[in-house]
Amino acid sequence: MTKVQLYKKELAELLADIDDPKIMKLFLTDLFTYAEYEDFGLRLQIIKMLETGTPQRKIAKDLGVGVATVTRGSTMLKNTKGGFKKILGSYYE
Repeated sequence: MTKVQLYKKELAELLADIDDPKIMKLFLTDLFTYAEYEDFGLRLQIIKMLETGTPQRKIAKDLGVGVATVTRGSTMLKNTKGGFKKILGSYYE
């Protein structure tokens, strides 16, 4: 495992251990720039809207993002082994 892979693993494990939404918000605010944190929130909304069948162009317009950003989300959502499907299936249903 490379150093970067170890760092990513450590981050995932740390995030998984935070069970208080207030502490999680504080941690994410410190960890990411405002723009990065905002982008992550938008990505989640893109995935949720795609899952409900909202057309990609409408999502792009409504959220003020590029169609390519929405398309990337759509591509990742099609990955049945990916995290988006697992989260949407367990958290939002």
